[in-house]
Amino acid sequence: MLAFITSLALAAAPAARVENLSWLSGTWLMRVGQQWTEERWAPARGGMMLGTALSGRGGMAGSFEYMRIAAGQDGALTLWASPDGKEAVPFTLVSVRGAEAIFENPAHDFPTRIVYRRKGRILETEVSKRGNSSVRTWFERQR
Repeated sequence: MLAFITSLALAAAPAARVENLSWLSGTWLMRVGQQWTEERWAPARGGMMLGTALSGRGGMAGSFEYMRIAAGQDGALTLWASPDGKEAVPFTLVSVRGAEAIFENPAHDFPTRIVYRRKGRILETEVSKRGNSSVRTWFERQR
């Protein structure tokens, strides 16, 4: 009986809205030696957030990525990632608490999990697959 009541409570909980991720918007920079990455997220608008990433070394860009976060037909928020213009891969939002969002796609080769976590003017991203994780720390660009 308790399991049935718990499942009803979970089913009745409102789905997260893209506006719940407004803390992600901004321009984020990461630099390690000569290597750099910039990730930009536009503010939520019309039920969607758009993002881009550009990475390189020194003065030369080497890779890019297009991203979007929007609700699917089932209402669940999904992060669609398209590295280097390839077909977009979906990662479903499984948890959002304050300034932390966790997206997962267990069927994808790598990563299977993407975590965004904001700590003031710092954004951390964690990409992982079954215990193998990599954490990146981004700094918000000063305006």
